[in-house]
Amino acid sequence: MATIDQDHTHRHDIDPEYGDTLRVLSEGSVARRFDPYLDIDWDAPEFRIDPDDPRWILPDCDPLGAHPWYKAQPERRRIEIGMWRVANIQKVGLQFESVLIRGMMQYAMRLPNGTPEFRYCLHEMTEECNHIQMFQELVNRTGLAVPGMRADYRVTSHFWHLAAYLPVLFFIGILAGEEPIDHFQKEAVLRGEDDLPPAVLRTMEIHIAEEARHISFAHRFLHDKVKRQGRVGKGATSLVYPVVMRWLAGAIMSPPRDLEKRFGIPRSVMKEAFWDSPASREIMRGYFGDVRMLADELGLMNPVATRVWKALKIDGRPSRHRGEPHRPARTAA
Repeated sequence: MATIDQDHTHRHDIDPEYGDTLRVLSEGSVARRFDPYLDIDWDAPEFRIDPDDPRWILPDCDPLGAHPWYKAQPERRRIEIGMWRVANIQKVGLQFESVLIRGMMQYAMRLPNGTPEFRYCLHEMTEECNHIQMFQELVNRTGLAVPGMRADYRVTSHFWHLAAYLPVLFFIGILAGEEPIDHFQKEAVLRGEDDLPPAVLRTMEIHIAEEARHISFAHRFLHDKVKRQGRVGKGATSLVYPVVMRWLAGAIMSPPRDLEKRFGIPRSVMKEAFWDSPASREIMRGYFGDVRMLADELGLMNPVATRVWKALKIDGRPSRHRGEPHRPARTAA
């Protein structure tokens, strides 16, 4: 793995374009920031959590929500499952962001004096702390004892932050965690505010707004660091990149066994929804249009890497621009 990353902790030769990006992102964090207890009036009547609200029903952008079994359930059952699923995704989000903070702090503390990366990393960590509070407050108000990640991921997540000693690998992991949640939230918000409980909508709006800066930073970070790699390092990165994307997509978007046990969901349904059916695989492919675009830009889509993307079933057309909505591939009738 040492070939994937080079030690840049003592470099002062920041690329001017990268430095400008860091300055703009840092200024944005100062000028436009959110506080989970100032920007959300949790006790307002409109933000009250209503367990009977049909807006908890999962949308088609959710792998389980798109499954025929779920659609065939009575409305009350779909509401109960949807509320649990949404609350659990919030819990997964805050668990992942806690890993991000730990790793990014380790990375930032190794940076030399004067680097603009240090300032933006601290801005991002501050915002992620707010997101953790925001997500946990929403979970608390649902009253549901959701566990978050699957048990196997929860156990190993205590060690993920150590990847910060290999910064390229770590920031690939950051994107692998951030992109699926960001994609899911954007798809859900695009349904319209009348289709989401107000408290959920507000947390998503705040998260999407600030996550745009975080994802931009990860993209620019990788541009700056990958171009410094030699041929062997870049080749290794091209293979690790899709593997980390697929692995962490499972950590972020696949629910724990608690969901199927609590609601008696057939195991076959869970397997199809996460991720054995063509429809669910198409949903997963949609998470990674932007990172496929980034891989192209970084020169990481070589013939061997392309086969890895395909073997992992996360291949597909790269986005033409950041945030382009995913359009499922047409299949022959």
